[in-house]
Amino acid sequence: MSTFEFLLQGLVSAMEPMNLFYALIGVTLGTMVGVLPGIGPATTVALLLPVTYQLDATGSLIMFAGIYYGGMYGGSTTSILLNTPGESASIVTALEGNKMARAGRGGPALATAAIGSFVAGLIATLALAFIAPYIVKLALVFGPREYFALMVLAFVTVSSAFGSSTLRGLTSLFIGLALSLVGIDQLTGQNRLSFGVPDLLDGIEVTTMAVAMFAIGETLYIAAQGEAAPDKIEAIRGSVWMTAQDWKRSWKAWLRGTVIGFPIGAMPAGGAEIGTFLSYATEKRLSKHPEEFGNGAIEGVAGPEAANNASAAGTLVPLLTLGLPTSATAAIMLAGFQQYGLQPGPLLFATNPQLVWGLIASLLIANLMLLVLNLPLVGLWVKLLTIPKPWLYAGILVFATLGTIGANPSVFELGMLLVFGLVAYIMRVFDYPIAPVIVGLILGPLAEQQLRRALAISQGDVTVLFTSPIAAVLLSVAALALILPLVLRARGRGDALSQMAASED
Repeated sequence: MSTFEFLLQGLVSAMEPMNLFYALIGVTLGTMVGVLPGIGPATTVALLLPVTYQLDATGSLIMFAGIYYGGMYGGSTTSILLNTPGESASIVTALEGNKMARAGRGGPALATAAIGSFVAGLIATLALAFIAPYIVKLALVFGPREYFALMVLAFVTVSSAFGSSTLRGLTSLFIGLALSLVGIDQLTGQNRLSFGVPDLLDGIEVTTMAVAMFAIGETLYIAAQGEAAPDKIEAIRGSVWMTAQDWKRSWKAWLRGTVIGFPIGAMPAGGAEIGTFLSYATEKRLSKHPEEFGNGAIEGVAGPEAANNASAAGTLVPLLTLGLPTSATAAIMLAGFQQYGLQPGPLLFATNPQLVWGLIASLLIANLMLLVLNLPLVGLWVKLLTIPKPWLYAGILVFATLGTIGANPSVFELGMLLVFGLVAYIMRVFDYPIAPVIVGLILGPLAEQQLRRALAISQGDVTVLFTSPIAAVLLSVAALALILPLVLRARGRGDALSQMAASED
C-alpha cells in the first residue's frame, strides 16, 4: 500500500468519535499547560500515564500527541501578552511578540503565531507521513549491533542536549541505567539489585518513575521558588485579525520556519529551542524592515512559532521509526507506548499500522482544532494565569498521587513515587537534568538485550560492534557528540583565560 492509502486509513481511524474526543482533550490540556509557565507537556503526559493505563492505546497516544502540539501552541500566548514564555521554545517569540502587544498589536501577533503554527504543523505532519516509511525501510536492515550502536547514540545525544553540562547529563543517564538493572535478568533469570524486596522483582515501574521525576519533582522545584511578583498582562487592543500587510510579511516566514524547524526537531540533540533561534536570526537577516526587530517585527513572531511547531512533528520521526526520543516529552511518550506493551520502531509499522497511521493522521485534525481553540478563546486562556499557584501545585501533587495509586494500588509503589520525587527535586536544585534518567530507564534494558545478542552471535568478540559499517558510523557519531562539546568548552575556557591574562598585562 502507498503512503496515501495508509494516511487515508489513518484518517478514518482518527475520525472515529472517541478518537476525536481524545484529540480534543489532548489539545485543550496542551494549550492550558502551554499557557501556564513552568508546567510543560512532559509533566502533563507524565501525570496522565497512570490515569490512562486501562484506556484504549490508540486514543491515549492521540491524546498525548495532542498535548504535545497544544503545549507548543499555548506557549506563545503568555510570551506575547505576559512576556513570560510558557515553554522554553517560546522564549524567542517573547522578543518581538510582547513588543507588538505593548504597541497595541497583540491581536495580529497572536494571529500570526496561531496561523503559523497551523501551517507549520500541517506541512511537517505531512512530511512525517512521507519520510517515516523510508526510515523504517532503512531500520529494517538493523541487527543487534546496529541497534546497540543506535541506543548508544541516543544515550550520548540526550545526555549532551539536556542540562548545563555533558557531565551532569551523563550522571543522570547512569542513574537511569543503574535503575534499569533492577529486577529479574531476562537472559539468566537471576535477581539483580532487588535486595530481597518482592516488589522490585519486576523492575522499577516506568510510569511511576515518570510521574515522580516530572510531576512530583518539577512541581516541588517550581513551588520552592516562592511567589514571584505578578507580571502585567497586556490587553488585546483592536482587531485580532491580521491586515493584508501582515499576511504579506508573515507567509514566507511561516514556510522558512517550517523548513528550519522540522529537520532540527528530527535530529538527536536537536530541540525546538535551536530551531526557533535559527529562524529568528534568519528572519532578521532577510527582513526588509530590520529596524523593526527589537521593536515588534511580525516576522520575528511568525518564523520562530512555525519552527517551534514544525520541530514537534520532527521529534516524532525518530520516536516512531526508531524508538528514540529527542525531547523530554518524547521520552514520556515512549513510556506511554511501553505502558501498552508497544515498542516504537520499524516493526510497529508492520504490526500496528492502524495505530501508527491513526496517530499521524490525528495530528492533522489536532492542528485544525488548535487553530479554532487559540484565536477565539484567547481571553479564556489568559484567565488561567489568575489561578493561585498554591492551588495549582497542590492539585498536581494530589492528582499525581491518586493516579499512581489507581494504576498500582501498592504502599510500596506510593513510597517509590515520593522517594523518587524528592530525588528529582534534589537533582533540579543542583541542575541535573531529569530526562536522561527516564531515557536510561526505558532504553537501558533494550540496549543490554541487543548488546548481549550481538556478543552471543560473535561468541564474545567485542570487535563485532565495529565491523558493521552502520554500527561503526553510529558509534563514531556518538563519540563525536560526546567529545566535541567538551573540546569547545575547553577551548572557550582557554580563550577566556587568555583574554584575562592579556587584560592584566
